[in-house]
Amino acid sequence: MAINQLDAAAALFHGLSDGTRLAIVRLLAEGEARVTDLVGQLGLAQSTVSAHVACLRDCGLVDGRPQGRQVFYSLARPELIELLTAAETLLAATGNAVALCPNYGTQTLHDEARHV
Repeated sequence: MAINQLDAAAALFHGLSDGTRLAIVRLLAEGEARVTDLVGQLGLAQSTVSAHVACLRDCGLVDGRPQGRQVFYSLARPELIELLTAAETLLAATGNAVALCPNYGTQTLHDEARHV
């Protein structure tokens, strides 16, 4: 894989590196949804969900279909579901190793959030 392809892959994973964005992708894997639907399912502020949906849309991972005054969002590519399924398989195989990673593990992310 060439460097520019690696950069693109890194950008893809960075776009998916937030738990809220992953939750949105998971919900959209079940079918189209409006931001208001996602807000209700995630229990987050509308502005937060909108910002994450915009990020996913900017990355080309989510499409929006306007219908009247509403926009219905869906996954832009079915391969995204395959990617997440592969990630879940990898996580199951590695057990807690990723979660315990000193650089990117869940505890590190919680520590960073407290310092922001």
